[in-house]
Amino acid sequence: MNSSIMYRENGVIGALLDIYKKSLNELKNTIEGLSQQELINSIDTKTNDEDCRSIQTILTHIVQSGYTYVIEIRKWLGEDIVYQEKKRLTTVKAYKSALDDMFDFTEQLFIEYPDIALVTYDISKKIYVRWGQIYDVEQLMQHAIMHILRHQRQIEKFKKELSKE
Repeated sequence: MNSSIMYRENGVIGALLDIYKKSLNELKNTIEGLSQQELINSIDTKTNDEDCRSIQTILTHIVQSGYTYVIEIRKWLGEDIVYQEKKRLTTVKAYKSALDDMFDFTEQLFIEYPDIALVTYDISKKIYVRWGQIYDVEQLMQHAIMHILRHQRQIEKFKKELSKE
């Protein structure tokens, strides 16, 4: 058994948090050792997506999105909460810390709402997020996990490009 994986005891919420944390740890391992220059280097100069030009912009997007998923759930729960602004950081260490803080923010949601309804089939009770999709809590958390994995893959491809330079 891999001792770096935590197995929480709170059912589906625990599984989602464990897998989310595992995906973040894998992402942090992927960016380990990158220099500041490698972090900020513009790799995809042809994209129109400002979030996908460099490893820095991808990580900035991942962190801000992670907060957004939780904020969307909190808004759905009736909380008056504002979205996080994007914060470009300049070191891997700073991004690792920001990813940890983002995860803690996510975990706090489930500490505060341990009995949150994760699944709903009633479309009127789903979460309508600001980018136009419709989710229940479990689907949104699964999206959050896949978001990290997809961008980790993108960063791995960027690292290959950097190694050619």
